[in-house]
Amino acid sequence: MPIDVSDTTFQTEVLDRSQTTPVVVDLWAPWCGPCHQLGPIIEKVVDETAGKVVLAKVNVDENPQVSAAFRVQGIPAVYAVSGGKVVDGFIGAQGETAVREFVDRLLPSEAEEEIEKLVAAGDETSLRQALERQPDHAGAIVALAELLAGRGGEGDIDEALGLLERICRALGEIDLDVRSAKVQTLGDRVVDAFYVRGADGAKVTDPRHMAEVERALLHALDSE
Repeated sequence: MPIDVSDTTFQTEVLDRSQTTPVVVDLWAPWCGPCHQLGPIIEKVVDETAGKVVLAKVNVDENPQVSAAFRVQGIPAVYAVSGGKVVDGFIGAQGETAVREFVDRLLPSEAEEEIEKLVAAGDETSLRQALERQPDHAGAIVALAELLAGRGGEGDIDEALGLLERICRALGEIDLDVRSAKVQTLGDRVVDAFYVRGADGAKVTDPRHMAEVERALLHALDSE
């Protein structure tokens, strides 16, 4: 099912979501005849991917900020967003064959699907295997850093900090504004793993490591 996206939800529903799943953005308007011809075709083809591609629909009359961001000159306009940036697109109504070819280019390869399965498994062995196959996979980097930081064994903290510093490199191709927000979010997740629970169950800072974590996070953000 398509997602109706607005100026307010575009960041979350399109840019953030595209970090893990390609998003097809369909820019349309109620008065646009070709839009109504194209819409059912896109919905059908995207639905057939069983969640490997997401369809986001944007009414350009109601969401001028999104329209301006894409510099829309005419509709229907369709763009593919992956990793926070536009990777493909077309303008004007297209037949099912052309739309299917467009969507097929966004589908993950068998190798990419295997990596995602390893990351989803979430155990240390799987995460390390994922990073062997794709060293810049941001999700695997953060998940392994969280795991190591939470375990806190000998050498775990240093490795977790090293992984934290790789976040910016993993996100290096993302547009600057998106990257800054993403780095902060991922960094906060890793930093959170360095907290411990007090006797009353409340979170308290672990003084052994927080200074190092803060330095690593600042280094990651400064490297933008």
